Amino acid sequence: MHQDNQEKEQDIILDSINEGVFTVDRKWRITSFNRAAEKITGIKREQALGRPCCEVFRANICEKACALRQTMEKGASLFNETAHIINQAGQRIPIRISTALLKNDQGDVVGGVETFQDLSQVEQLRKELESRYSFEDIIGRSPLMMELFRFIAPVADSDSTVLIEGASGTGKELFARAIHNLSPRHNKPFVAVNCAALPDTLLESELFGYKAGAFTDARRDKPGRFACAHGGTLFLDEIGDISPAMQVRLLRVLQERCFEPLGSVKSVHVDVRILAATNKNLAELVHEGVFREDLFYRIRVIHLQIPGLQKRKEDIPLLVKHFVAKFNRLYNRQIEGVSHEVLARLMDYDYPGNVRELENILEHAFVLCRGGMIEVRCLPLELRPKDYSMASESCGLTTLQAMEQNLIFEALKRHSGNRTRTAEHLGIDTSTLYRKIKSLGIKVPATDGRSSRSR
Repeated sequence: MHQDNQEKEQDIILDSINEGVFTVDRKWRITSFNRAAEKITGIKREQALGRPCCEVFRANICEKACALRQTMEKGASLFNETAHIINQAGQRIPIRISTALLKNDQGDVVGGVETFQDLSQVEQLRKELESRYSFEDIIGRSPLMMELFRFIAPVADSDSTVLIEGASGTGKELFARAIHNLSPRHNKPFVAVNCAALPDTLLESELFGYKAGAFTDARRDKPGRFACAHGGTLFLDEIGDISPAMQVRLLRVLQERCFEPLGSVKSVHVDVRILAATNKNLAELVHEGVFREDLFYRIRVIHLQIPGLQKRKEDIPLLVKHFVAKFNRLYNRQIEGVSHEVLARLMDYDYPGNVRELENILEHAFVLCRGGMIEVRCLPLELRPKDYSMASESCGLTTLQAMEQNLIFEALKRHSGNRTRTAEHLGIDTSTLYRKIKSLGIKVPATDGRSSRSR
């Protein structure tokens, strides 16, 4: 009875805290979950208790950099780490977390405790401060992007069908989500379908659903994406890749706002706003007879043309800052940014893959960067100068040995060949450094700094 009173008193204390608090046992099952945690996640305490914490929070750090796991494994508490979770409604919630160990009276570790604070308001304030150069997570300050930013708000207020054209990697879905988030439908579902990813038969059942018995494996009714998006927005990505037969069926749905699921003779009426996107020139496809003209004009009521990154290079520094901050959160790193030489290389590149390629380039650099600033050696080979000198250039940093060669060579160069300072910088003994220089065949820089001070 005394233990029950203690547990009730503990729950009262936890529920009085404004921050979310939960505890786990050694098997990562949630053992307590306070009222603030319920509010932030949208999950009731009864639903959370006993479940693995990763299932409840679906945080971006669960897979690779779980803060609580680090505390449990290393025994060290963490403070004010940032991450984001996905709440019960599917919304992304930025949070700040701190962790600590839970021990019993004998001092044995029995689990862990994590507190987390909803940073949504802080994030919103940050976005307002940066709103001059960003719009619903779309980054840009070039005239082309600023014009699009001014265009999106009135487009969102309408209910018209929108066609978004742009090359791969330009962020077409980001614009579609921005239109939905700013529209009167923002509290209803945003449902995305990649039309190029599925053959006709699967795309038809995916869009319109089916009734039980419609085909061999159809054991129960399945609602399609149109039905799931009722009241909200349906985003049809890569619409330029659908077949002529699917174009006919889609045209009827857009005209009449009704459809029949596979195997059904009853029409289903839906209230859905259509946003479509393509990396092709639909007007040219219509001219070639590949895409139906009537469908083209049905989806192209409002037209957005998203520029490629090579047409808005003044946005690159902003995008670099954005992605560095993103990967610092994702990988739990403290990279300060990119060097002037790296930024020059990034500004000079043409980006056939657009913003997505820039993001991939910076993620590649994060993997190779050991800390501080991202240097040229961390970039993919195609972005390094042709005359860039490194001991492992011929290996292309494709092996651990090549990476070690490059790391030691660059450290020696930075310290003018001074072995002692290089060893201190690398955190190894001088004797180990000499052995590695010999075994890896590293060519020491011409300036030997063993008897001079490193600059």
